[in-house]
Amino acid sequence: MKPYKNQDPIRLVVADVDGTLVTQEKVLTAKTKEAVRQLTAAGIAFAITSGRPPRGMQTVIKDVNLSTVVAGFNGGVYTTAKLDPIVMRDLPRDAATRSIELLEEHDLVPWLYTDTVWYVQDPKGPHVDRESRTVGFGPEVTSDYSAYVAQTAKIVGVSDDLEAVAACEKKVQQELGDHVSAARSQPYYLDITHPAANKGSVVDFLSAVYLIPSSSIVTLGDMPNDVLMFKKSGMSIAMGNASKEVQAEANFVTASNEEEGFAQAIERFVLNQTSISSVSSSA
Repeated sequence: MKPYKNQDPIRLVVADVDGTLVTQEKVLTAKTKEAVRQLTAAGIAFAITSGRPPRGMQTVIKDVNLSTVVAGFNGGVYTTAKLDPIVMRDLPRDAATRSIELLEEHDLVPWLYTDTVWYVQDPKGPHVDRESRTVGFGPEVTSDYSAYVAQTAKIVGVSDDLEAVAACEKKVQQELGDHVSAARSQPYYLDITHPAANKGSVVDFLSAVYLIPSSSIVTLGDMPNDVLMFKKSGMSIAMGNASKEVQAEANFVTASNEEEGFAQAIERFVLNQTSISSVSSSA
């Protein structure tokens, strides 16, 4: 883990959703909701960011009474809590086209998202049913993505060959790194978004919107794409279900999302920050 030496007061908590805020069954527990309520009572703002489209976070927004800016598609689309658009960052057309080609060369199944619609070529393909349950709506079916690449908010490469997903991630980063942001949001999902659409940029954006220095922001996550926001924030917390590599990039590690890890993190590290700082500074 990274040493924690921050002395600035915490004013904003930013949490990933899947694998962090919700359980594997995509449930917000009572303890999670209570932890968010305690943050609000302490005068600390709470925001969420996810690879999901904003529309796919409606239940979470409602269940925690969210009032802050929502960062969908890892920062590709920013909306109000009522899903009114604020900023949209679509992929460059040529980069989107080449990304789909690279996914197919690695035998990954490509999905395409605009700001409001999810397109697939095979409705019975891998993880389509899972994604439908996660985001709360189903895809539109098309045989040809070319009509939509100019308005693409996110492309997802899907495969249960996890080594192929990792290899494709490296290839997309090497070839298109100046034109896209590519990172795994799940071991079987490779998310490809606008180069400014990554979770590090989410911290920068929220910092600017709410006039809160990044040193006063806490981030929580579980996947490699969360590491970029770890690097930008004053305090970073990895989930117990995160890989050892992701945990090594955080200041603290909490329990898993199946063991109330979010609620524990808020209680131990955020609301108890004064004692954490004193322990860290004396270590």
